[in-house]
Amino acid sequence: MPKANVPILKEPKPKKKSSKKILGILILLFLSLLCVLFFRSSLSKITKISFVGNSYTTNAELLQASQLKVGTAFFGVSANSIQSKLLELPSIQNVEVDKSFPGAIEIVVQEYSLSAYELTSTGQLNGLLANGTKIDLGKGSIPIDKPILTGWKGDDPNLAKLCSALAQIPDELISDISEITPSPTLSYPDRIKMYTKSRFVVISAVSLLPSKAEYMNMILEAQDPGTLKMLDADSYVPFNPAGSEDEEENDTTNQ
Repeated sequence: MPKANVPILKEPKPKKKSSKKILGILILLFLSLLCVLFFRSSLSKITKISFVGNSYTTNAELLQASQLKVGTAFFGVSANSIQSKLLELPSIQNVEVDKSFPGAIEIVVQEYSLSAYELTSTGQLNGLLANGTKIDLGKGSIPIDKPILTGWKGDDPNLAKLCSALAQIPDELISDISEITPSPTLSYPDRIKMYTKSRFVVISAVSLLPSKAEYMNMILEAQDPGTLKMLDADSYVPFNPAGSEDEEENDTTNQ
């Protein structure tokens, strides 16, 4: 019986590796190597840190608060984290951070405005910002025509409120005020007494001062020196012909 011709099965040849796959792996390895070299190079580091707009807070204080350092990772810090850290400083009102590749960080700060001076019991003159923060005047320029606050306790809540109120008033309306002292009464716990360069004595309240400032300035410019009360009701009494201001001291303390 004749044998059937059985076809011989050929072993499958191994598939050739795809050249595209090899190329992809090589590209991936090359990119990985570039990333490693980049993050080890100076291009990925902070090379310059600059501050703009600060008058009462030194660059050293801002740098310490921001926790930034030249040579650290540029991409390791975010603008939001820098902003949050600097806003913890009591003198800083607003912060803008500009990160520019490669390695430059510019920080623009806005400080609270200077509202007044404070004369301490030791005769030292400090600055008071709009939020009540005390500053060393050696850290910034000394502007003119700001009132001096005397007789205030550091824990008096009306001190910060007064600084905020003064910041709301245009400078030209309070430029004549030379001194402000606390003068609380039962009816007006935030009552204050102001002395002007034009020799007026003005009695008002911290909470009323912003709304009374314009009218107060009109009286100071139009009338002779005297006592001006600006509370819920306003009154003006000129000093006696001798020009004595002592009569104001006899004013009732319950007003």
